Amino acid sequence: MNLSRVLTITTHVFWEVLRERVLYIVGFFLIAFPAALLLLKEFAVGTEKKIILDFGIALIGLLGLVVAVFVGTGLINREIEKRTVLVTIAKPVSRSEFIIGKHLGLSAVLALLVTLMTVIYLVILSLYQVNYPIGSILVAALYLFFELSLLAAVAILFGVFTSSLLATSLTIAVYLMGHLSRDLLQLGDISKNPTIKSFTQGIYLVLPDLARLDLKNQAVYGILPPPAELLFNAGYGLLYIILLLAIANLIFWRREF
Repeated sequence: MNLSRVLTITTHVFWEVLRERVLYIVGFFLIAFPAALLLLKEFAVGTEKKIILDFGIALIGLLGLVVAVFVGTGLINREIEKRTVLVTIAKPVSRSEFIIGKHLGLSAVLALLVTLMTVIYLVILSLYQVNYPIGSILVAALYLFFELSLLAAVAILFGVFTSSLLATSLTIAVYLMGHLSRDLLQLGDISKNPTIKSFTQGIYLVLPDLARLDLKNQAVYGILPPPAELLFNAGYGLLYIILLLAIANLIFWRREF
């Protein structure tokens, strides 16, 4: 693998995605969050601080999810449908370099979006004199980026071998099931049925456990898991991304255009 070629693809994807006006999402956040903050101050008297902190981080995650899913599924699928992928792979660029470069480029965009929205979030909270635990919120934002990068890998994987519509639907399904996988595992334990228990354990092992990367509920209270657990969960996310990209690369190698 040639790192310079990967970096070239990464840079190209980064600027290509930015040209698609994804930064408008930051503008939307800049308008939507203060407006929501004013409404919440009016209608959630007594609990407005917790709701405001929750809403801000949740909105950052939702807007990031939109980019990860809708851009990620089209990164490779669009090139396959338009046959422009033939030009790229005809050059001295391996398919693995192509896959990794696409993912790194999109991850760089997601990192930029999460950073900008988090800064806006903290500035607006300060302007409205809402107290917040800055350390835990920054860690939660970092792990939100890990989650979005993982979902970008899921989107790219599905985009390699399905249509954009189906890839989008499957990625959203993985997102929803990934946040429910622990509940399904507990449901299997409660059922006492060996078949159901095996089924739920299988789902838990196959699907990413996104709850490991979702720290926002604890972060607003200034609570974080122990450092060892944080490190383990970060490693889990990275390992899952590598696995997803390896599967995407294997499928892409087997495709004929």
